Amino acid sequence: MKHLAKKLISWASILEDSTLAQARTASTMPFIHPHLALMPDAHLGKGATVGSVIPTLGAIMPAAVGVDIGCGMIAVRTQFPADRFVGAAAGRLAALREAIEAAVPCSAGAYNTVLTGTAAGRVAELETLADTAGFDPARYAGNWRLQLGTLGSGNHFIEVTQDETGAVWLFLHSGSRGVGNRIAQRHITVAQERMKQWWITLPDRDLAYLVEGTDDFWTYIRELRWAQTFALLNREEMMDRVVQCVADWSGEDVREQERINCHHNFTQQERHFGKQVWVSRKGAIEAGKGMPGLIPGSMGTASYVVTGLGNPVSLNSSPHGAGRMYSRSAARRRFTGDDLRAAMAGIEYRDTDAFLDEIPAAYKDIDQVMADAADLVEIRHTLRQIVNVKGD
Repeated sequence: MKHLAKKLISWASILEDSTLAQARTASTMPFIHPHLALMPDAHLGKGATVGSVIPTLGAIMPAAVGVDIGCGMIAVRTQFPADRFVGAAAGRLAALREAIEAAVPCSAGAYNTVLTGTAAGRVAELETLADTAGFDPARYAGNWRLQLGTLGSGNHFIEVTQDETGAVWLFLHSGSRGVGNRIAQRHITVAQERMKQWWITLPDRDLAYLVEGTDDFWTYIRELRWAQTFALLNREEMMDRVVQCVADWSGEDVREQERINCHHNFTQQERHFGKQVWVSRKGAIEAGKGMPGLIPGSMGTASYVVTGLGNPVSLNSSPHGAGRMYSRSAARRRFTGDDLRAAMAGIEYRDTDAFLDEIPAAYKDIDQVMADAADLVEIRHTLRQIVNVKGD
């Protein structure tokens, strides 16, 4: 932990100058209380740094929540030992991967064509929540119902993994898809318009904020909370489908030993340092004392099941993953398909250069990130990939 500025505290031992400059700028906003906490996986983001915890009094910066509202992780520990998936079974893993790819639409713009029974029930819940919130999600995405239970692309993934005891876990990463992105973009635009209207000069236009007590603010909060619920239910829906794929592939029902579902792009009210504040975690998970959490690495490296230590200076937070070292375009220039195949040796995945920008070497060393987070979380399990599913 390092005090880098009056209102900036960092846990990152690997930190680019540009990332630090961006975090310093965000920390100077007048409503930050008590300080901005920079996580070990911090890297450049839109306005506010990815991997930052931003507590605010009386205002929220929509871009500091992130454009994938409610993005996060879900994991299920199964009863299966890893030897059911490796060794002699390894030759059958392609069939499992392909079944998951068929059950869960992957890639940007890939959606369901019909709603299954469980998805229909979750959509009905979201329709009720939207009515209560006083808005129609179809304003943002007419097909939002068909987006539930879809993965997306980029760093979103589905994995079959094993922990250090040999237990098999199912693990996936996704958020609120196109509908959540459009909600976020709309309110970022509204905030920027209000800054112009009020003649407020900002150090970065993406630090535009909404003032608590205004209609704009509460409209954002209502729609944000809906999108966060969409993201949570989206992960639940996908995980249920993955569980069924594994059951069909193995010939045995999955008996869930544990299920963890947590956001890492979200806002909620919490009390810190004597004040009730809005805490925006943009690429960070809540890590209150005893809270379960999930911290993924990159494809081909370890991920972690953790328990929060409730560090008050971090605002009860921890990193959400490895954090990028190279931009997507820089990774594509630097690495080759052979580099990716070498990094994914022994893991069943779809061999395509489309994933070059997700190569492990494009990210920070997850082991260093976890070492930096030693006073934020305790590691319960270390997960290693057996199967990896991603969208182009």
